Amino acid sequence: MQAAEHSERTLFVALSAILVGVGVLMVHSASITARPTEFEQVYLSRHLVFLGLGLAAALIAAQIPGSVWQRWAPWLFVATVVLLMLVLVPGIGTRVKGAQRWFRIGPISVQPSEIAKVTLPILVAALVQMHRARLMSFWRGILPVTWPVLVLVPLVILQPDMGTSLFLLLSATIVLAVGGWPVRNFLLGAAATLPALVYLVVNKPYQLRRVTGFLSTWSDWNQAPYQLRQSLLTLGSGGVWGVGPGKGYQKLSFLPEANTDFVFAVVGEELGFVGAASVLLLWTGLYICGLRLLSRLPRTSFEFHAGFALLTQLIVQVILNVGVVTAMVPPKGIPHPLLSYGGSNLVMTLVTLGMVLGLTRSRPHLALSETSGPESRDGAVGPDEAAGRIAA
Repeated sequence: MQAAEHSERTLFVALSAILVGVGVLMVHSASITARPTEFEQVYLSRHLVFLGLGLAAALIAAQIPGSVWQRWAPWLFVATVVLLMLVLVPGIGTRVKGAQRWFRIGPISVQPSEIAKVTLPILVAALVQMHRARLMSFWRGILPVTWPVLVLVPLVILQPDMGTSLFLLLSATIVLAVGGWPVRNFLLGAAATLPALVYLVVNKPYQLRRVTGFLSTWSDWNQAPYQLRQSLLTLGSGGVWGVGPGKGYQKLSFLPEANTDFVFAVVGEELGFVGAASVLLLWTGLYICGLRLLSRLPRTSFEFHAGFALLTQLIVQVILNVGVVTAMVPPKGIPHPLLSYGGSNLVMTLVTLGMVLGLTRSRPHLALSETSGPESRDGAVGPDEAAGRIAA
């Protein structure tokens, strides 16, 4: 058993390392412009700096047990809320293209909403453990586990960042689903969320244009948004084997956001269908390997809930990014984890991978709960444990 776990952990790290390597290659290649300057080297050097910081943070995260993350979750969430509030303050947060989402310190930018992708799911997972006895209740099982979403998501919407807001909602939904939240509560949540979503889209002209433009891509090519047209052209021009690393021409001022949100299109052009499919296979292998590591944990534990949510939301982010690049979902600023240029996303992706390794590490108290069940030391079963059995 230990040998199999060690092999799976090694494979998990190896697949992550390969994706990191592909990311370094593609960030440098996709940053080349029609008039090459020293700025391309700046992109690469910044990426490598954030990569070093992210690897150091991931190593630390991999050593922290789940009990510590569970205890720290409320304080990490409070820190995230404070950062999201500060970034909205004029003169503190930096406004770029109409959105105020970043702190800028010299050449370095930090995006607090990327931190929220980690702190929100672990807090919701901790609350599910804390309120497991009332989780099945019709009213008492809603607000105690959803209040972090009600606090965090409006702050992200104010930036404005609709894509990240929906992603955070999805992240919390994953935790609640694996935690055994009743289906009726999800239906109530959808009934409350969908009208608000429609209102936000209809009353924001640029959001509505994204939706109508996306629909035009498949009905009237001439009316399709320029970005989506260039993305599909970039993907298609690579053929089966690609034109070769660094030799793509669509990134030369034709494809917008070539080194960030649309880097997967550059992968398709330079590495071809084989390269793009290989990247997706690497992510698939990473997810399967992570799920095998998580399968050794008790299904009602904080470690399982948090680890499953963190790993799954990472893969969902990959799917959404590829969906945008291939015009399968409306365009939105969703970076490709490990491949897109961007310091905050890179660091938090590596921290997420480190946390998954730390949460899935074999620990005596988890092994005991898995073999002996939720009984207490004197043989009695408490209300939290009984509710956990029902939810499981």
